[in-house]
Amino acid sequence: MDLKLFLMAFCMLFCAELGDKTQLAVFTLVTQYKKPLPIFLGASLALVLVTLIGALFGEVVSRYIPEAYVKLIAGILFVGIGIFVLIEALPEAIQQMGRG
Repeated sequence: MDLKLFLMAFCMLFCAELGDKTQLAVFTLVTQYKKPLPIFLGASLALVLVTLIGALFGEVVSRYIPEAYVKLIAGILFVGIGIFVLIEALPEAIQQMGRG
């Protein structure tokens, strides 16, 4: 196994996942149900499966699409999702500021 690649993937994903919606969803579930172990196990399995799908899909895609295009498409998707989240959250944030 390529330890350097393993550690790079771990560090990138660990940093990317801190404070994201998945972590907030897990936090919310634990505060609601007070059962951290089954929630941790379920969320962990989901993350492992999603990562497996990403790795397998990435291998297939890399055979047909150059890396530069994949990066460009990923960047556009991230920006698009960010804009969507902002548009969705803006009315609620404005409403909250009006109350404060």
